[in-house]
Amino acid sequence: MAAAKRKHDDGSAVRPKKRVKRAPSAPEPDAKLGPDAAGPEEYSIPPPVSQGKWKNKERVLIFSSRGINFRTRHLMQDLRTLMPHSKADTKMDRKDQLFVINEVCEMKNCNKCIFFEAKKKQDLYMWLSNTPQGPSAKFLVQNVHTLAELKMTGNCLRGSRPLLSFDPTFDKEPHYALLKELFIQIFSTPQYHPKSQPFVDHVFTFTITDERIWFRNYQIIEEDASLVEIGPRFVLNLIKIFQGSFGGPTLYENPHYQSPNMHRRLIRLSVAAKFREKQQVKEVQKIKKKGSKVLIGEDPTEVVFETPAEEKPVEIQLVKPESKAIVKDKKKPRKIQRKKQKKLLRIEASA
Repeated sequence: MAAAKRKHDDGSAVRPKKRVKRAPSAPEPDAKLGPDAAGPEEYSIPPPVSQGKWKNKERVLIFSSRGINFRTRHLMQDLRTLMPHSKADTKMDRKDQLFVINEVCEMKNCNKCIFFEAKKKQDLYMWLSNTPQGPSAKFLVQNVHTLAELKMTGNCLRGSRPLLSFDPTFDKEPHYALLKELFIQIFSTPQYHPKSQPFVDHVFTFTITDERIWFRNYQIIEEDASLVEIGPRFVLNLIKIFQGSFGGPTLYENPHYQSPNMHRRLIRLSVAAKFREKQQVKEVQKIKKKGSKVLIGEDPTEVVFETPAEEKPVEIQLVKPESKAIVKDKKKPRKIQRKKQKKLLRIEASA
């Protein structure tokens, strides 16, 4: 059966016009019921949740150098989860200079950066930078606990916007005020961000205690506005604040900072001092024991009550002593005879 050819229209026939989509509106009131009466199927569409535009184009690049451990990797992943305006990148080689990070941020279209630098596979440093102009701050990260490790009871919506709570000390010192502005620009989620949710259900707290900045993440419970910790948690020990991004003139240097190498050296010295003290105590005890033995002179009265023993004459035997008679066992020859008789009987029996 041959396929029917499609006839081409010459344009004389008028095609029907497409229906124009209109915005949903309330249905017209029925003339019989009157304009004020509402129909049973009448409904209203609620307005969208957010009607604004995304103006704050803050983007944060979160990545690390090679040589980090599993705990740092999980912490980095937790920060990416909590910050919907963050981006990820591959690990940077140790041999590369830190100025290369500015070019990486430019290629990723990011204007903020959180860089984790690992040294000696045990020390973790965090760089917070405003690329490419600066400033930037370098911290030593201590007491790291991740979301999976803590197993806290708190929870929050993925992508929701956090509140930022700062210690009053941040407004008293100038270097803390600079860090506060840096934390606000990095950790706060921009309004109307495409990946963010228009809800506020958790809070980031930055507390200064013992010359360190303590980071905590809490859930805000709606019923009584109480706080329940979610995680992660870590402590930032400020080292330096630089004018440029990942370098430049030093604006502030923490006088209370002690490097991990110096800390480990002091621990070793304290252990060595304890061992040396124990050895000295042992030597002193030995000297005391030796010094306690005082030689006392002979007392002439000790011999007064001693009675001399009787001296026995020494006898020398010139004659050899007589040897003792050897008593032979009388039963032995009888046993030998019985054995011989048994052998003869066996020979005869076999013959």
